[in-house]
Amino acid sequence: MQDQNKNLILATALSFLVILVWFMLFPPPDPTIDPNAPATVETQAGASGVDMALAPPAAGGDGATPAEGGAPAVTQATAPRVPIATAEVEGSISLIGGRIDDLSLRGYFETLDEGSPIVRLLSPVGTEDPYYALYGWAPGGDLGFDQVPGANTEWRIEQGETLTPDTPVTLVWDNGNGLIFRRIVAIDQNFMFTVTQSVENTGAGAVRLAPYGIVARHGLPDDLQNFFILHEGVVRKVDGQLDELGYDDVTDLDVVAREAAAAEVVEVAENGWIGFTDKYWMTTLIPGAAQPFTSVTKYVASADIYQTEARLPAMTVEPGQTAQVTTRLFAGAKEWETIRTYQDEGGIDRFIDSIDWGWFYFLTKPMFWLLHTLNVTIGNMGLAIIALTVIVKAALFPLAYKSYASMARMRELQPQMEKIKERVGDDRQKMQQEMMDLYKREKVNPASGCLPILLQIPIFFSLYKVIFVTLELRHAPFFGWLNDLSMPDSSSTFNLFGLLPWAAPEPTSILALIFIGVLPILLGISMWLQQKLNPQPTDPTQAAIFAWLPWVFMFMLGGFASGLLVYWIANNMITFAQQYIIMKRHGYTPDLFGNIRGSFQRKKPAGK
Repeated sequence: MQDQNKNLILATALSFLVILVWFMLFPPPDPTIDPNAPATVETQAGASGVDMALAPPAAGGDGATPAEGGAPAVTQATAPRVPIATAEVEGSISLIGGRIDDLSLRGYFETLDEGSPIVRLLSPVGTEDPYYALYGWAPGGDLGFDQVPGANTEWRIEQGETLTPDTPVTLVWDNGNGLIFRRIVAIDQNFMFTVTQSVENTGAGAVRLAPYGIVARHGLPDDLQNFFILHEGVVRKVDGQLDELGYDDVTDLDVVAREAAAAEVVEVAENGWIGFTDKYWMTTLIPGAAQPFTSVTKYVASADIYQTEARLPAMTVEPGQTAQVTTRLFAGAKEWETIRTYQDEGGIDRFIDSIDWGWFYFLTKPMFWLLHTLNVTIGNMGLAIIALTVIVKAALFPLAYKSYASMARMRELQPQMEKIKERVGDDRQKMQQEMMDLYKREKVNPASGCLPILLQIPIFFSLYKVIFVTLELRHAPFFGWLNDLSMPDSSSTFNLFGLLPWAAPEPTSILALIFIGVLPILLGISMWLQQKLNPQPTDPTQAAIFAWLPWVFMFMLGGFASGLLVYWIANNMITFAQQYIIMKRHGYTPDLFGNIRGSFQRKKPAGK
């Protein structure tokens, strides 16, 4: 009865594992929200303790906010613009609101198809997915919203024609009542904007006002992954603490707002930033390193707008004086080297953590560094993954050696274990005692064979995280048809791996689960080979379950990223080779396919 219970528990655990993998691959879809819903705008109050008069209004569409009066003369789609042109990005800045709302990434394409458009990160209101950065000033005291620049202010160009790394652009707006606002926008060679906001007081009295920056996103992104191991949504750093809020968490703020404030407000003493992160792209507001500010996360349900804000402290500007503040905006690809440079040389505290390293970050970070270094050295990401596998297996080999040797001894003891089972019958206590005596007599630890597996579990998940979330694996080729290691194997038995004149099923199709590619088949074979060197269960039901596992996983894991399958295949084959060599050194003679032709035999001593 005890063995039956163990078998039932094992079968249940394996079934749960298969179901878990299935839901990892095919999570249920979330309902979509129409990003083109009418965008009405309402002023949002700050949280308790925040000066409500100095809180910026919610970023909205082209309709005017209640605080800004009449509608603008032109829409964002037809607004005059300042071109942006660098080696990495292209786009434009709208002179309506001075929004950075048109930005595409020159080095990245949507697909690998010839003629594929480049990735578009930011889009103005009036397009399919509005997503933009907006700067302005919140009024204080007797100053009204119509006296400060906001979402619909019509700026004019004071200096510069095209924003490039060598030519910043200066925008200016005169409120007609003694305040002249300027905005200098600069960009570096990569993805960092520097925005300097200033106000010159030419009036007769002092004014009080507060600068702010906003990143607003209308609706959910079309390419939302909705995968539990990946964070998408708000990412922020608050005085050394990294926080992540999913879009569901931000949406819940509106529910809370019916009883309290409509925003989550956090005070930052220094070293903070806030914005939105996608799987590969990010848009982040970054105040100065020692600059205190108020970090705000907001959801406007009436307009379906997700919004992050960096509210800087209020300033009092005396007559004849000018006040200014400089902040940065990262809008681009989450390239590891680029983000690390901004952190180490640009002073952005823990900016590298904007990449989602996961729970095993202490393994994921060094593993990615090693993989990246190998890729730079070798020049092929697939070969770099194989080289990483060899290094990991070599590092674990001293610990695995005794375990593999113990597994070989366990395999040799199976005939004696079968005899004990036949002799004692259903007397479970006696069988357990005789088994323990056998292990003690033969000096075998049956649990030691689990050590390599336990060590590989966090390594496997860390590498899976690296392959799934890091930009460097996106569109990374290996050889032949394997031109994107972040995607599943594109070959298929459906067309005999390209020999027949029709296309393979789409990766999202149910047919892709049945008509698998070359890598999943190699994975199943490698798992089967490795299994043949392991001790086989004595229970027939348990043995049958284990016998089917390689072929079950062959289909279940066929939809994983091909880079992960390359790692797993290499890992299995190296493990097979290690176990084979260890068994030979301990006097056992398995054939090339493990023990497929019979049990292990001890070599005869020399001279006999």
